[in-house]
Amino acid sequence: MNDPRINPPDLSLLLALPALVPAGTGAVVDGGDHGRLRPIGAAEAAALLADGNVLVANAAFVAGRLKAAPSRLCYDVLELFAFVRPGTPCVPSALGIAQVLGVAVADQTGAGALRESARLLLEELPTLPAKTLSVLRPLCQTMAKAGWRWAGPILDIIEPSELQRAPLAGFEVWRTLSEWEDAPAPGKPSSLPVTPEEARARLASLVGNTGEERPEQRAYTDAAAFAFSPRERAGAPRVALVEAGTGIGKTLGYLAPASLWAEKNGPGLWISTYTRNLQRQIVAECSRLYPDPAEREDKVVARKGRENYLCLLNFEEAVKRQALAPSHRTIALALISRWVAATADGDISGSGFPAFLAAYLPLREITDRRGECIYAACPHYRVCFIEKIVRRAKNAQIVVANHALVIANAAQDWLGTDETTDNGGERRTRYVFDEGHHLFDAADSGFAAAVSGTEMADMRRWVRGPEGRTRSRSRGLEERLKDLVEDNEDARRALEEAVAAASVLAGEGWTSRLGSPHGPGEVFLAAVYQHVRARCEDRDQFYSLECETMPLTDEMIEAAQQLGKGLKRLAVPLMRLAKALRQHLDDKSSELEPYQRARIDAAARGLEWRGRIILPAWMSMLEALETGEINDDFVDWFEITREDGRGTDIGLERRWVDPTVPLTNEVLARAHGALVTSATLRDAGNEDDWQSAEVRTGAAHLPEPARRASFGSPFAYAEQSRVFIVRDVERRNPDQMAAAFRELFLAAGGGALGLFTAVRALKSVETKIAGPLAEAGLTLYAQHVDRLDTGALVDLFRSEENSCLLGTDALRDGVDVPGRSLRLVVFDKVPWPKPTILHKARRARFGRSYDDLLTRLRLKQAFGRLIRGQNDKGCFVILESATPSRLLAAFPPETPVLRCGLAEAVREIRGFLGTGLLPPSA
Repeated sequence: MNDPRINPPDLSLLLALPALVPAGTGAVVDGGDHGRLRPIGAAEAAALLADGNVLVANAAFVAGRLKAAPSRLCYDVLELFAFVRPGTPCVPSALGIAQVLGVAVADQTGAGALRESARLLLEELPTLPAKTLSVLRPLCQTMAKAGWRWAGPILDIIEPSELQRAPLAGFEVWRTLSEWEDAPAPGKPSSLPVTPEEARARLASLVGNTGEERPEQRAYTDAAAFAFSPRERAGAPRVALVEAGTGIGKTLGYLAPASLWAEKNGPGLWISTYTRNLQRQIVAECSRLYPDPAEREDKVVARKGRENYLCLLNFEEAVKRQALAPSHRTIALALISRWVAATADGDISGSGFPAFLAAYLPLREITDRRGECIYAACPHYRVCFIEKIVRRAKNAQIVVANHALVIANAAQDWLGTDETTDNGGERRTRYVFDEGHHLFDAADSGFAAAVSGTEMADMRRWVRGPEGRTRSRSRGLEERLKDLVEDNEDARRALEEAVAAASVLAGEGWTSRLGSPHGPGEVFLAAVYQHVRARCEDRDQFYSLECETMPLTDEMIEAAQQLGKGLKRLAVPLMRLAKALRQHLDDKSSELEPYQRARIDAAARGLEWRGRIILPAWMSMLEALETGEINDDFVDWFEITREDGRGTDIGLERRWVDPTVPLTNEVLARAHGALVTSATLRDAGNEDDWQSAEVRTGAAHLPEPARRASFGSPFAYAEQSRVFIVRDVERRNPDQMAAAFRELFLAAGGGALGLFTAVRALKSVETKIAGPLAEAGLTLYAQHVDRLDTGALVDLFRSEENSCLLGTDALRDGVDVPGRSLRLVVFDKVPWPKPTILHKARRARFGRSYDDLLTRLRLKQAFGRLIRGQNDKGCFVILESATPSRLLAAFPPETPVLRCGLAEAVREIRGFLGTGLLPPSA
């Protein structure tokens, strides 16, 4: 580096600063130049944090652990890491940073490594390219004004030539991004078959010389190949239901025939899974197909919903709002700007995004929000991350998506392309649905409808723009379309009528006006609120409330009628306006530039989606209230939605009793072939009965039967696992429940996952066991307690072999932790489905065994998290004595099941795992 403005880092500051890491109920401190680790209490640790002259990793998380106010003044090494190495995946902890940097860790907390990590990062700065440093200088000056503690040491190293006075200096990263380019549309996918022999040969090449020889995996590939054979008549896709026990290696098993089909037939293959984490895993497996990163980027694309991507226009607006009042939000935006320069796809749910910054800046402010995109009218349109991804996906051989996006796209294919889902003309003729047991739930959400306060306020804002004192850069229809309709009198009139008619909808701040509602929408919500409160027992205000719609009061019927009339007055001008825009496209087809066509088309699609689909659905629901008649395919109810005891929404909900009906019609029947695969497709209570798999995946509604196959796990569950039903713990006694979790976690020596059916029960146990576990040297993480998103919590849990984690349903399916980091799973009770109005309707449709089916599937899926390799050993515990024997079919038949007391379970677990810690008081 020949830049004369580069100075060697002055490390004297680091030598003087103590390093602090939470541990137990307090923290561990490395005492700076004294080099000595010592434990301190929470009060002393909080005081150090408030002083700011301390090294930490993830200040918001540390503050939460210490029950202290977040400090904005400390030396957060995680922020320094995000500044120096933007886009580099890292577990957000001292240990995680040390691992990426290759720093030796002498203690289990990583406190002693924080200083060395900071030193390496500061020494790395002078090695960065001169072009990068030219951006970092003004950016760091702005961060210095916001109080960032690292700004001083960094500027001493990369000395600025002059003071930067421009308020956005260093932030305008959008100016450096490359533009996307349009490519010719791909041709229609062919229908060349994939034979089992070809698929088996491809599998062998994927596994390679280092892979395990798995006969079950070869047989799985043979069965999966059926989904890639040509269909013989429209509406009758080739569907394969293939159940694969844990350890089969199903990802490579289906990638073999799927990749062959894509190579032979062209774009049209979508692989869909349930979570974003699993999407990352599948993309990672594709490195076996395409070892060259450049080729893999060209042929494999991960697609997610728009809300997962950074919106450059929203980011620019957020930066401008902070320009005159620098704060820690400014620091967060600066670190995000570093990430923007490094990211290839703008995915804020990706592993390289500094998600810990959400503690200072709500990420919804910088992502794409529903109905807000202005497409070709946006100044950043040509460098937009979402537009880039959509165009890459059009020509990619393999698109890795998630169930929610697949269902949303397919449900709106009648529009061709859509402003919410960005189909972009992608052809999808073959699907692989991994984690296929979740298709029912994904369809349940994807095809749902709700006349609620949140939904109405969103639509009103889309039509009219922000009102009152609402701070938003979103614009209403008038602002977005006025230049397009200024020469069309009918379009102008339709626009004016639509804006006026939108007053029927509930507006921003509707929750504060339930006592004095404004307009028919808010009157309806107030009537729903009174109806629910009158019909429900509200002894516990922590959870949501729901009730049947019938019988209705005269006031409720009148409110529904008035809202329905108002919605019709809104739908008519929206459709007239859409028709006028379509006509404009046709009349001016020879004059419009491509970006102008894209803008008009997007606006027309948005109008059509709301005027032809959303509003008619709402009117149908309100009409059913008036007439008292509802189609047997649907179930309606009123609900007051609460999250952690805080009311968030009110409205009328509608779900399909069997959501696989629209799933089949809109997704499966339109495809040529689909592989639906999972470890838990069938009801474990009857291994010879495929009916449950067909009912819950939509295969039962197809004109031709699905091909079925099942392959057991290669693991030796009799030697590798144990199941315990604990009989002597009073489930309704919080102290007994906490004691049980404590003793079980100690018996396993950590590596334990506790699963709860209720957030309040989780918090109660966490409060009681965090201290005792800490005294025994075990770190406890918990959803809804720690200030981290679920993905980060799982990353921490996975990276620390002896930590413990408490969570709810999201962790039952979303944890993939091979090895000793997960060796014990504890359920606080049998995970029966909640007795909601919707569940009652489905039990009536599917039979009394429906409860058992769902519960066995949940237990089976959770058990599958436990044993992930040939050398794993694990124990599964249910703390409910009344666990019915018929549910135990969820576990592999060879797995030993013991009904016993807590003390015996603790002894058995300690002996079986060869681990265990005595209670601190012992």
